[in-house]
Amino acid sequence: MTSRRFSVLLLALASVFLRMAAGHMMIDGTLEQSVIYPGTVHTFQVYVPDQYNGKQPAALYVGLDGVLCNAPQVMDSLIAAGKMPVTIGVFLQPGIIRADDGTVLRYNRCYEFDSTTDLFARFLDEEVLPAVEQLKTKRGKAIRLSRQPQDRMIFGLSSGGIAAFNAAWHRPDLFGKVFTGVGTFVAMRGGNDLQALVRKTEPLPLRIFIQDGTNDVWNPLFGHWYEGNQLMASALQFAGYDVQCDWSDSGHNVTRSTQIFAQVMEWMWRDWPAAPALGETQNDFLQELLIDDDEGWVIASNGVPGKPVTRIIYPDLTNIAIVPNEPGNVVWQYILKDSQITCGEPFYWLHNDDNSRPLNIQSITFDGKGNLWAVTNLGIQICDQNGRVRAILRMPRDIGPINEITISGGYVWLLTDSVNWRRRLNVASPILGVRPESQGQG
Repeated sequence: MTSRRFSVLLLALASVFLRMAAGHMMIDGTLEQSVIYPGTVHTFQVYVPDQYNGKQPAALYVGLDGVLCNAPQVMDSLIAAGKMPVTIGVFLQPGIIRADDGTVLRYNRCYEFDSTTDLFARFLDEEVLPAVEQLKTKRGKAIRLSRQPQDRMIFGLSSGGIAAFNAAWHRPDLFGKVFTGVGTFVAMRGGNDLQALVRKTEPLPLRIFIQDGTNDVWNPLFGHWYEGNQLMASALQFAGYDVQCDWSDSGHNVTRSTQIFAQVMEWMWRDWPAAPALGETQNDFLQELLIDDDEGWVIASNGVPGKPVTRIIYPDLTNIAIVPNEPGNVVWQYILKDSQITCGEPFYWLHNDDNSRPLNIQSITFDGKGNLWAVTNLGIQICDQNGRVRAILRMPRDIGPINEITISGGYVWLLTDSVNWRRRLNVASPILGVRPESQGQG
């Protein structure tokens, strides 16, 4: 054997040995004195692979309910094989409140995981991940996490599955990849409504894997888990997401997710570091609004202090829409006759993601087709002439109170006290005195 061939063989053997020897360390952590979930104690473990050097920010994997699916061992293998990037894993347990003698006063898992608001995503962003980045390895390496959503994945099982989805759904800037196993997309805290929101909301740059089985009915009181997951998968496919599903005859357990975990991880990271592409929705109402060269929301000018516009007259002056003084999820419509308002109804029905708080309806307007645009804490909800939400647009993050929404020159404007935002969409301005073409009775 020549010297050169022998050297190549040694390098190959060394490479194999390194892959086999690759491992990790685990760091234990505890989070107390939470502001978002007062009184709770959360324990977590941080996985640090041997390849992490502490200099470059690592990708992030968040696993809910602690270590599941043999995740550390699978990640060791995939990182060593170059099938996923060097990744820090955070394995989080749900919160518990205990008395001084250790008695459990409250299990917080259902509230944290099954709620469909952005609260859990905020908890991860504002409390958990900053706590993780305060840690160091035994050799003094600081934990540094990438801020790019395409570098971040979250996984959960059962209630953790819907929590994983919701974290990315509300904060696609935090997570670009989601694996949900036997998720609880059922009527416990509003999870059964999520598929409707997915169908109506403009698509987000998320990659999602859903796993469930025909024998998954943990508690039929709340609905059929398998059917709920199928409805969610159907909604995601309709809305244009990069989604993959695994359907089997498995039940409500971790067995099937564990079996396919390595393949799912390879699928998730297959084209890293590319970001998941935005898909094309099949929602014809959204299709007509969205344009190919959409720049999104941009700051267009300085704002001017003003009062919220909460009543707007229909383009042809035949009726008026009014946000009621009482909190709720409706906008009232009144008919205008002889300069009087009459025939009032809670006509425009809007979505809410939390029954514990009223929807914040900030401002309304009409477009040239007679559709009502309502600025809410859930986004801009657009109702057709018959009062049904047909599309939901995301707004700039942390935009603050909005005084007015207007439509002019092919742009939608959001006016605030500090700055004015605009976004170019395929939308016509209302023409005063001209009746929009009827959309029929639906």
